[in-house]
Amino acid sequence: MADNSFSDGVPSESLEAGRDARATETLTDQVMQNPQVLAALQERLDSVSHTPSSYIETLPKAVKRRINALKQLQVKCAHIEAKFYEEVHDLERKYAALYQPLFDKRREFVTGNVEPTDSEAEWHSENEEEDKLAGDMKNKVVIADKEAAAAEEPSPKGIPEFWFTIFRNVDMLSELVQEYDEPILKHLQDIQVKFSEPGQPMSFVLEFHFGPNDYFSNAVLECLKPHL
Repeated sequence: MADNSFSDGVPSESLEAGRDARATETLTDQVMQNPQVLAALQERLDSVSHTPSSYIETLPKAVKRRINALKQLQVKCAHIEAKFYEEVHDLERKYAALYQPLFDKRREFVTGNVEPTDSEAEWHSENEEEDKLAGDMKNKVVIADKEAAAAEEPSPKGIPEFWFTIFRNVDMLSELVQEYDEPILKHLQDIQVKFSEPGQPMSFVLEFHFGPNDYFSNAVLECLKPHL
């Protein structure tokens, strides 16, 4: 009796192929869900992505030649960028010297070594409403101030905890301050920036000047920062 090669009108070869395809698909799903297999594939992909030279070697000679030209351009860009940062550093040094007299006076006011003159202590607000209010109250306040001056308690020296207040209220700085830093920062009197001289590696030093305290004997702590 002849072998029946059809089942319900479907060739047996087609049934076998369908079963094989489903089995292959199931096996593939199981493999791709295996963490070890996925990790091995990822490692292989990473190794390929980190070896661009292997990719370049497969390129035609004409393309390699153009890539070499791009490398030459990149080197020239790097030289220009280095010159840019040199000039930026020179500008920083130049303007640091112009700022320094103002910073020196700031330190004198903060520490209380010098009292500002009346003209230095006068502040004109940019807020029109505030200016109007100040103008309306000025005469009344002058009289009250003179009467209170005689009985006024001695004021603290300088501006207490000036830098500590800065560190706490400037977002970029407050993120750096830990709880154990706070008692030390209350003794911080000044921060100065010293830029490296021409011919030296580009860098700057942050100087933290402290008043007498119970935490360390150094009056100045330094932090060297290279220019990146």
